Amino acid sequence: MIYLSFNKIIIIIIIILCKIFYSIRRRNRQKRVENNIQHPLSPADAPPLPISESADADAAAASSTTITTMFRQASRLLARSINQQPKMMARAFSTDVPATPTVDSTFVESWKKVIPNMEPPKTPLTFMQPRPSTPSTIPSKLTVNFVLPYASELSSKEVDMVIVPATTGQMGVLPGHVPTIAELKPGVLSVHEGNDVTKYFLSSGFAFIHANSVADIIAIEAVPIDQIDQSLVQKGLAEFTQKLSTATTDLEKAEAQIGVDVHSALNSALTG
Repeated sequence: MIYLSFNKIIIIIIIILCKIFYSIRRRNRQKRVENNIQHPLSPADAPPLPISESADADAAAASSTTITTMFRQASRLLARSINQQPKMMARAFSTDVPATPTVDSTFVESWKKVIPNMEPPKTPLTFMQPRPSTPSTIPSKLTVNFVLPYASELSSKEVDMVIVPATTGQMGVLPGHVPTIAELKPGVLSVHEGNDVTKYFLSSGFAFIHANSVADIIAIEAVPIDQIDQSLVQKGLAEFTQKLSTATTDLEKAEAQIGVDVHSALNSALTG
C-alpha cells in the first residue's frame, strides 16, 4: 500500500489542473482558427487583433517561466517530504529501549485526583523486571535456560554453543549472537560444553536469543537422545506410514502426517 503525504497530493492536483487548463486553452485556440477559415469576416466586421505577435511571444515566454517555477517548487517540496519521511517512520531497536521499566505517571496522577487517600493499584509496568543491559564486550560463554511445561532441564547454564532445530534449518548460537526468535521443529538440540555434547530430541517450541548472550529455549516435549528406543521409533514410523496411506479424511491425514514427521526426525536423530 502506497501512502501519499499532503504536500504530494497538492502538487499532483496542481499539475493536473495546469494540464487541463492548457489543453482547454489550446483547444479553444484551434476552434477559433477553424471558425475563421470556414467563416471569414469582412475587413469592416473583423475585430481588431487583441494582441500583437511580439506580445503573444512575451505571453508564451511568461507562461513557460511560470510553469518552470511551479515545477521547481514542486520538486523542492517532494525532495523535502522524501527527506522527512524516514525520520517519521524510524523506530527504535529493542536495545535502545530503556532497561528499567517506566512508571505509568499518567495513571497515578489521575488516580490521586479521584482517590487521594488510597494508594494506586499495581499496573503491569510495576511487575516488569528491568531488561538486562547489553554488555560492551562479547562474553566467553552463552547462558542457556531450557524449560519444559513440567520441568526445567537447564537453568542459567553457561555453555560454549547450542544448536537448535529451527524451522529454517539447524541454527548454531554462540555468545554475542544477534537477538532472534526462532520457531523450532522436531529435531535435535545440541548443547556444547567444552568437549561434552548433550543432545535432546525436541517435539516443537521456540528459542529466544537475547542481546546479552542469553538463550531461552522452550519446548513442548523433550527427551535425551540416549533414552530413546530405536526399535520403537521404527515401529511407530511404519505404523504412521500405513495410516497415512489409508487415511480418508483431512483430519486422519493430518494426524498421520504429524506422526510420520516426528518419527522420521527421531529416526534421523538416532541414525545420524
